[in-house]
Amino acid sequence: MSDYHYDVLVIGTGPAGEGAAIAAVKQGLRVGAIENRGVVGGNCAHKGTIPSKALRHVVKQVIRFNQNNLFHHMGESTRISYPKVLKSAKTVISKQVDLHTAFYNRNRVFLHLGEASFVGKNEVKVRLPDGAVETIRAKNIIIATGSRPYRPTDVNFKHPRVYDSDTILEMNHTPRNIIIYGAGVIGSEYASIFAGLGIKVDLINSRERLLSFLDDEISDALSYHLRDSGVMVRHMEEYEKIEATDRSVTVHLQSGKRLRADALLWCNGRTGNTDSLALDKVELEADHRGQLKVNDSYQTEVDYIYAAGDVIGWPSLASASYDQGREIAQAIQGLPCRFVTDAPTGIYTLPEISSLGKTERELTEARVPYEVGRAFFKSTARAQISGEDVGMLKILFHIDTFEILGIHCFGAEASEIIHIGQAIMNQKGEANDIHYFVNTTFNYPTMAEAYRTAALEGLNRINRL
Repeated sequence: MSDYHYDVLVIGTGPAGEGAAIAAVKQGLRVGAIENRGVVGGNCAHKGTIPSKALRHVVKQVIRFNQNNLFHHMGESTRISYPKVLKSAKTVISKQVDLHTAFYNRNRVFLHLGEASFVGKNEVKVRLPDGAVETIRAKNIIIATGSRPYRPTDVNFKHPRVYDSDTILEMNHTPRNIIIYGAGVIGSEYASIFAGLGIKVDLINSRERLLSFLDDEISDALSYHLRDSGVMVRHMEEYEKIEATDRSVTVHLQSGKRLRADALLWCNGRTGNTDSLALDKVELEADHRGQLKVNDSYQTEVDYIYAAGDVIGWPSLASASYDQGREIAQAIQGLPCRFVTDAPTGIYTLPEISSLGKTERELTEARVPYEVGRAFFKSTARAQISGEDVGMLKILFHIDTFEILGIHCFGAEASEIIHIGQAIMNQKGEANDIHYFVNTTFNYPTMAEAYRTAALEGLNRINRL
């Protein structure tokens, strides 16, 4: 058994862990990292963000082929099986692993591959794949273990027709129809993906509307386009029991409805990966969803233990997690630390959604005088050329100061387009002004010029141009 001594020990090598480890090295600290998969990248690279978005991209290509008039007139279209699409999507995982492994090697972060658990103050043991145990001592410890799908005990996830958002990436057949329980971000994304493959989808939502944290108009647009693609969205429904046989899965809803399909995808919440850490050894406790409470410097209730990423809950975005990890390195050195709260949402439905700032509902409830500027992609030359003319860009701005209060985008490349507005929103004082988009020349034709169109439309509403 060997002893290792680090200034910083990071448990987990996903976005939060990587951000923390590399930033700490740049601060001149000796850093070690523990990963239980055998390869770096965490759930983001292997089960979450990367494979699901790569899967979406392949499906999007299939859809565009089938909708292209050239091939349609030639009598050509294609239906591709889910396993084939999945195989194509998975090619990106090895590239991501190689890339991120190089980051750790180049920055001289010492990697320990095994299962981590606390032993006592400033001390962690790592159980290696061969059964051996290493004990590591560190001045500061960062928990960045991520999360996994929440699995209620009354659902049999061992049944070959019952999946969660991790195991769906191993499904080896193409169902004719599928029930998705849970209409959050992950459920909505997979509803788009399966519908794009021509699979009939029942999307069960326990709430009144889809993704209620979005601007109402964007949520309504998502609901419309899911239904337009063949998804049956069922609001205000909860399951009573689930029966799975060799031939099908039946979901019994509390409303009395019975839904039957070839497969069930469970997408109802996530659980922080803290249950195997032996937190009691350091007098630390996770909540009922396995998440840790932190302060504005990402410290847990134990002052030398920090946490970041999915394991601390909202916003549970890879982008935010990476920045949170980097900020911990600042906090450990006693430098100013930013608590990441302003990350834009990126939702990879078909079409995708991205949002930043306030919604109309929030501004109305706060009695803020605002106006709306919209640009519909169907009127944008670039969208017409590319054939992706569904969606719009929406800007909310203050009537008196012209400050940009919120930006909401639904349509192709929304998660890219949002960053133009984000750059202006982050400017201080008068620099955050909707007139920027009117007074700036955008390339033509581009999707970016939607900002100019939206700004002009909004300013025309108040006759202040």
